[in-house]
Amino acid sequence: MTSGSGSGSGTGNGGGSLQAAGRRSLVDLAIEQLRAQLAAGSWAVGERIPTEHELAERLQVGRNTVREAVRVLVHAGMLVTRQGEGTFVRSTSDPAAVLRGVQRSGVRDVLEVRAALEAEAARLAAVRHTPEDLDRMRAALAREAEVIAAHPERVGREATVEHDLEFHTAVVEAAHNPALTEVYRYFGASVRESMRTAFGDHEMPEVVVATHAALVDAIASGDPERAETACRALLAEPTAAVEQLLAEFAARK
Repeated sequence: MTSGSGSGSGTGNGGGSLQAAGRRSLVDLAIEQLRAQLAAGSWAVGERIPTEHELAERLQVGRNTVREAVRVLVHAGMLVTRQGEGTFVRSTSDPAAVLRGVQRSGVRDVLEVRAALEAEAARLAAVRHTPEDLDRMRAALAREAEVIAAHPERVGREATVEHDLEFHTAVVEAAHNPALTEVYRYFGASVRESMRTAFGDHEMPEVVVATHAALVDAIASGDPERAETACRALLAEPTAAVEQLLAEFAARK
């Protein structure tokens, strides 16, 4: 981006001043505001955006912050920088947002299949489980709880994905139905990937150990109906979150 006046491309078509940065990361806020301006059509595709100096004044941040924000949006494919000319609009839609929408669609599909497989597994597990099956479930939950306790913030909790998969696999295997177990194992790669995608999406809810423990208690009770209900309740929150995010994504299209 050049530091010239940029007449005809900067102040006149900016679509209003950008909000001043607050307490959050200045770069993140600058990215968010620029992305919003692009999505709103403040600058047309092919048009040069305001200069670093102009954007820095609007955001009331340093030019380095603006430069980093622009670099991120160039990498995302929304902007393109031409040496000696400036930075131009390449796309008014964020390809990353489209990708997130596709990923969430995949997560929803997997959650729907999981609900079908795991709810039936929970019913069968309620009447077929062994003490060892319950021990496996509780051990996986204990390991998951340890990771969460060691990392109060979401960062550093990646290990919960594997422990969560261990737990759900233990529930399915407690049904003692070899065919169901094999289907779930075959499906396991998709389950793991959906869990990793959900974990990496900070708009998705985190694992709640209490709802998992409630499923173990329901299975231990020997009541198939209670076990199925507990299993569906466990998956209801992430499913609802995905549905909400997909609805929001569709509304922005």
